[in-house]
Amino acid sequence: MTLLLPRGYSGSATLEVKRSVFLAEVARVDDEEAARTVVAAARRAYPDARHHCSAFVVSVEGGRPVERSSDDGEPAGTGGMPILAALHGSRLVDVVCVVTRWFGGVKLGAGPLARAYGDAAGLALFQAPRVEQVLRPQWRVHVPYARLGRLVDDLSTRGLDVLPEYGAEASLLVTAEPGCDVRAVLAALTQGVGEVERAGEVTSEVERPG
Repeated sequence: MTLLLPRGYSGSATLEVKRSVFLAEVARVDDEEAARTVVAAARRAYPDARHHCSAFVVSVEGGRPVERSSDDGEPAGTGGMPILAALHGSRLVDVVCVVTRWFGGVKLGAGPLARAYGDAAGLALFQAPRVEQVLRPQWRVHVPYARLGRLVDDLSTRGLDVLPEYGAEASLLVTAEPGCDVRAVLAALTQGVGEVERAGEVTSEVERPG
């Protein structure tokens, strides 16, 4: 199971520790370049801030995710690594978090500083919705044109995703939930008239209940 933020999602949370303000922003990204673009945007948006610490986790097809973190001038290990640890804790991939800090005049020390960066990131991630990727089977159904419209309505009513295909003969591309007996459903609806063949699988994203 792959956990993600919804497509296009970006969110933020603010934490204040001894007058230092930590603004954590999280976003879904498709690749490393997009993650770095989010960090650069934070720098442009808040040029008065002293630090923009960040981390991201980006999936790689067939390989291990790419992970990067940056302390951006904070003492080594006090900025980027706590943010990356928060990302690990969320179990999200294809995600970037940048925490912008405005110094409040009071030095925090390495431990409290790292905790503040991690807490700010964790708060933004906690508030964010999740989706998960699931593999759903697809089936191609061949039926007479005269039955096409009614069959689309019947299948849609049963919660299946249906895409009509028009060519020399009528066909439907049907996407089902895992475990759904599509052959049995179609046999009942078409009295055995429809021809059914497996058409592979498709990755879908579904909302993950809180």
